[in-house]
Amino acid sequence: MSTPVISARENDVLALLGEHLSNAEIAARLVISVRTVESHVSSLLRKLQLPDRRALARHAAACARAERSRSAPALPAPLTAFIGRARERAELAEAVQAHRLVTLVGPGGVGKTRLALAVAADAVDTVDAAGDFADGVWFVDLVPVTEPGRVGAAVAAAVGVGEQPGHGIDDVVVAALADRDALLVLDNCEQVRDGMAPFLERLLAACPRLRVLVTSRARLMVPFERVFLLPPLSREGGDESEAVALFTERAAAVGLPPGPAASEGVVAICERLGGMALAIELAAARWSTLGLDGLEAGLSDQLRILTGGSRADDRHRSVRAVLDWSHDLLERQDQALLRRVSVFVAPFTAEAAADVAGFDAPDRITVVDGLARLAEQSLLAVTPSETGTRYHALETIRQYGTERLTEAGELIDVRSRHLDWCLTGANLLGEASGSDWRARFDAVADDLRAGLTWAAGRPERRADAHRLAVSLAELAFSRTLLGESQQRYEQAAGLADDAAAAAALRQAAAVAGCRRLGDDMFRLHRAAGDTARRAGDRVGAGLDLAAAATVAYRFSTSFTRIPPVDEVTAVLGQARELSGDAPAAEAALALAEAAVITDAYGALQGDADNTVRETVERAERAVGLARRAGDPVAESAALDALSGARSWAGDAFAAASAARRRIDTLASVSPTPASTHEVMDALAMAAATALGVGELPRARRWGGQLADHPLLAEAGHHATSWILVADAFAGHPDEVIARSVRFLDAWEQSGRQRSVSLGAGAASVAMVHGLRGDHDARAAWLAIVDQADTAHQHRHGYGAVFDATVLLHHGDVEGALRRVVPEPDQVWKWVCWIWLHWYVALRAETAVLAGHPDARARIDAARTVVAGNPVATAQVDRAAALLDGDLPRQLAAAAAFEAAGCPYQSARTLLLAGGEHATTGAAALADLGLAPTAVR
Repeated sequence: MSTPVISARENDVLALLGEHLSNAEIAARLVISVRTVESHVSSLLRKLQLPDRRALARHAAACARAERSRSAPALPAPLTAFIGRARERAELAEAVQAHRLVTLVGPGGVGKTRLALAVAADAVDTVDAAGDFADGVWFVDLVPVTEPGRVGAAVAAAVGVGEQPGHGIDDVVVAALADRDALLVLDNCEQVRDGMAPFLERLLAACPRLRVLVTSRARLMVPFERVFLLPPLSREGGDESEAVALFTERAAAVGLPPGPAASEGVVAICERLGGMALAIELAAARWSTLGLDGLEAGLSDQLRILTGGSRADDRHRSVRAVLDWSHDLLERQDQALLRRVSVFVAPFTAEAAADVAGFDAPDRITVVDGLARLAEQSLLAVTPSETGTRYHALETIRQYGTERLTEAGELIDVRSRHLDWCLTGANLLGEASGSDWRARFDAVADDLRAGLTWAAGRPERRADAHRLAVSLAELAFSRTLLGESQQRYEQAAGLADDAAAAAALRQAAAVAGCRRLGDDMFRLHRAAGDTARRAGDRVGAGLDLAAAATVAYRFSTSFTRIPPVDEVTAVLGQARELSGDAPAAEAALALAEAAVITDAYGALQGDADNTVRETVERAERAVGLARRAGDPVAESAALDALSGARSWAGDAFAAASAARRRIDTLASVSPTPASTHEVMDALAMAAATALGVGELPRARRWGGQLADHPLLAEAGHHATSWILVADAFAGHPDEVIARSVRFLDAWEQSGRQRSVSLGAGAASVAMVHGLRGDHDARAAWLAIVDQADTAHQHRHGYGAVFDATVLLHHGDVEGALRRVVPEPDQVWKWVCWIWLHWYVALRAETAVLAGHPDARARIDAARTVVAGNPVATAQVDRAAALLDGDLPRQLAAAAAFEAAGCPYQSARTLLLAGGEHATTGAAALADLGLAPTAVR
């Protein structure tokens, strides 16, 4: 029997049926009508030959679980067979099934990772429609992580989620795993134990179906933890024991399996090695060259118990002893190389080893030969990568090497060389580019972090730690790791004197701006000001405090807590006292005054009764001072204020012109955090103000550039907000619906952020669904608008415009008339930004269609406002032609709409013209995928 063909939309409905949603809930989620959902359900029942909705839901849930499981990344594939541990394997699997958090505890080298991988692989193999871990198994290697605070970042990388503006990486991980029925394996956690417990407590509380298996040398010491102690391999049964089986298999792998005559000696070796898996494997690796007598002699003479810290037990000492024995079999130069390369936390190249560890080698070839010998003896693993062959020591061997460095008196010297290598590498990366740059950064990033961690704790290397922190901050920004970039700048500030600290804090504030974290921007600018003042830099302090005051008003919609007006006014007063007459300081102070005193940016906390003329004058002064100071970023910020001031004056064309000037001003600026933040904001405002004057092609171009900006790759809601509005106005419904998927997914992943641009973007999608006649979908998106915007007053602006457009499309003239009944100056701030032309044109049209006595007056008033706006002018011309019954002028308006890039309004004009033109207009609307419009 052939497999039924199920469409993409039917698959969407099927998936939501598996979540036991009602038809209405499915319609809201998919933004389609309930009637359409019912049709898809009927089709699915027929195609899948299922008796009822309940059976369909069970089938859907099973398919969804299987698909999610397949989407999880593959577990690491061990290159050798897993030997023994049958009892522990079964018991650990049972413990993982029964408990939310299981910690597999044992000394280094006992085989914790291999057992965890085996249990994880069993879980993957046994997943079925009714089984546990239906969403799969995730494996995270924490060896490279040296800072407890970066556990969440490592988990995010493994799970495949990125940063979200306004949220820490831990928040993103929690959101990504909230509804997952999965197993998360966290391997090698001992070095980040302090960060592990709070991270897991929060993760497990928010993710009720998630289970976690941790491997560590020590338990996490939390009450919700189930500890599983892993003993050494069993030696019971003599030559049939697990320990001997492991030795035999590994010895056979190197070409000479032990024969029956050697079995008794092998049993003795395994017993003396304490059943430790790593020790047995290292011994077996030497079997082909030393044989039984060589191993026995070596163990007799060189195996010894080392005295560790108070935490070390006999089994731990046994592993250490085997490593001692293996180490002592090396040539002296190879011993030095092994201990020195232990400073690398990530796979390293031969060139890197030569720089850090080969300082007494006669040439680099000697180092390469030494690495090869260490790899042959299983002390280093060889890994091919995009950036060449790399070597990597097991964590146990790395820690052993560190102890040997200390004993040799080389620890400080080698770590210093490693730090110097990190500094050089960071500098080279900062100057490099190319398609492989990202891979090159990723290959050394963990070493840069480890080098920084060591240097930060050494007073004599504090200056180098500061340099590396700044370099790592810059590199992380280029890698679009914005959260880490901000963290490193703040770390750099803590490592520097006050003057350098202030500079680092300014950069951190700029990165926070790119992340849309208004609270952090305000905090960091103020901290920079305080630091600069302590350093005696009064001008710099004034600049920072002025920037803080500006941020509070300019980016008010990105704050979780808007600073009180009195607090910001006090900051502005401090900036005045400190700024002096330096050009840059005068420009910053002028901008802050335009923002705070006259509310040029239209802040949420701003006064709606400000004086428009004074606002424009202050903004123009700020632009002039910034240009005189020669700072294009400051000039762009001042032009943003001027654009806002002009919009409050009702001059939308001047507002758009100022926004366009920002794009030109920033065209040749180097990509720093501050300039990047300014460019993103400039693109958004250029697109928005172009919409305000009917320049739809420009609005779509700039909105598209914003949508493609690399820093917004993980923030699709912010990236697409203005291109959605532009496409909705232009009449490209298919593109709006397609982009709305990215918008909605990113918005939900962000924790449903709030912003005026997000509200407008969601409202534009709601308008398109309304024009298509899908009122259920429109209602669902209007609910999103209510959650996405920061102030309900914004519905007086874009809300009125979009709602009236839909109401007119469906012939509800009275409803549209009510929606735009206030005079523009009655809803000043919410209309006079970019919605003024659209608002007054709609007021004129609704008055004509409703037979309002003021229709002629509204047309005349609108003409004065919209003159020069091709779309709004065509709409007012159409209204006048309808009022006068002038068919040629109506047809001329249709042509004007088409020329302005607005096919929807062109088609609607033909419908309103009636007769044969109405037929043409209806066909054009159908081609656009819109419902027929109702006419008078």
